[in-house]
Amino acid sequence: MNTIRNYMFRDPDALVRWVRLSIYAQLAISLIAVVAGYLEYGVLSGIRDGVFASQQAAIDAAEASDARQRLIGLAQIVISVVSGFLILRWIHRANWNARALGARNMDFTPGWSIGWYFVPIMNLWKPYMAMKEIWKASARPEGWQGQIVPNLLGLWWFFWIVSSLLGNASFRLMMRAKAVDELIQANIVTVLSDLVTVPLCLVFLVLMIRIHRMQAAGSGVRDLDLKPLRDNAR
Repeated sequence: MNTIRNYMFRDPDALVRWVRLSIYAQLAISLIAVVAGYLEYGVLSGIRDGVFASQQAAIDAAEASDARQRLIGLAQIVISVVSGFLILRWIHRANWNARALGARNMDFTPGWSIGWYFVPIMNLWKPYMAMKEIWKASARPEGWQGQIVPNLLGLWWFFWIVSSLLGNASFRLMMRAKAVDELIQANIVTVLSDLVTVPLCLVFLVLMIRIHRMQAAGSGVRDLDLKPLRDNAR
């Protein structure tokens, strides 16, 4: 049974700040990756079209591009892992705090609100349903089932699915690409994946802030100083 006694409210202030910083880092590295991808496309197209003055010039350009891509790719992996860990912690905390605020009969436990992300097939909709429940319970803990969720949640999940599909396609194409045309195809999909990450991060940031503010208002905990984002979060 969900009771306030079992679920004491945990101040998410510091956690939300770290998530926000990690999302900013992910935004930055995604934009850098888009620029680097465009430069890589130029190198690959130049090799395909034979615009380099010599074979050695083409090799040098390709090696420089590969080195740049490896460095950016490593940074993306590190930032994505850190950001993903922090975001999952926040989702767990948000579910926990919704219960602490008095929400009863929630279908998703704090653990399963993040656990469904790792279950194949089910991760196509279960995490969205869990977030939808968190929103409703945060907006009105008592009688939360009747709450209406904004289109923001659907937009967030749309970008998440598209980003996941493009990321998976990019990885598969890159792993089997050998010819220049295949590398160009992989490059295009990768750039698209990086581009989609930008609105995904922005939408999730607004989503997180709005849920945080609803829970903070319900608990009496001091709200975050999010003045630059207040207009977007309303």
